[in-house]
Amino acid sequence: MSAAVSRPMTVLIIENDPGSGPGRLLGWLEERDFTPVVVRAWAGEPIPSDVDGHSALLLLGGGMLPDADDASPWLKAERELLRATTEQDRVPVLGICLGAQLLAHTFGGEVRGKYGLPEKGVTELRLVPGAEDDPLLAGLPAVVRAVESHQDQITRLPAGAVLLMSSDRCAHQMLRIGRSWGVQFHPEVTVDRVRSWDPDRLRSWGFDPAEVVAAAERHAAELEQTWSVVIGRFLDLARRSARTRYP
Repeated sequence: MSAAVSRPMTVLIIENDPGSGPGRLLGWLEERDFTPVVVRAWAGEPIPSDVDGHSALLLLGGGMLPDADDASPWLKAERELLRATTEQDRVPVLGICLGAQLLAHTFGGEVRGKYGLPEKGVTELRLVPGAEDDPLLAGLPAVVRAVESHQDQITRLPAGAVLLMSSDRCAHQMLRIGRSWGVQFHPEVTVDRVRSWDPDRLRSWGFDPAEVVAAAERHAAELEQTWSVVIGRFLDLARRSARTRYP
């Protein structure tokens, strides 16, 4: 009798903007034997109605607000997929930047456009008390760094959401609802992506383009180490979930 063939593990990735792709998430998925299934929603590819067959759901960033349905008509279907996946605890979810804002908005939080001071480039984040017990963050230092790129932000968390990280300019940097996490920052962004940012736009936001790039280069190894561990833990949860759902 031939050996049983293992069911391939896939991660559904919703891409909301051509400039906010999965970046180094693809390498981390490959290292752990996951296959990405990327839906380019911004290009008109339809949002699936459920996550059946997938081991995890990833929602990427974008420059729009999470309820900007007129300009980005796929967002309604994305929110519906996110709500069903989270409420039914189907698979682990990770929302990045806009993805985190979608998570907050969908479950009753508040997101405001161009609120407070922008964050761009490498930024210090603080774990809040109790975050050390989070499955993705256990053992991390009290202060970590990540790449930021936003003006909009979550200004009120949904009822029942757990706050995990904050920064000087943004109180709600990471949240969790059940097995759904949202991060305002960009673990997927590489140094090359930072180098490609428009220097005039950086200056208009109050940042020195040369320093933004230099900081990304200076902390590149640290960023890779920190977020490969965190994303690895997320994928470990996805693997365990897949084995339970599809033995």
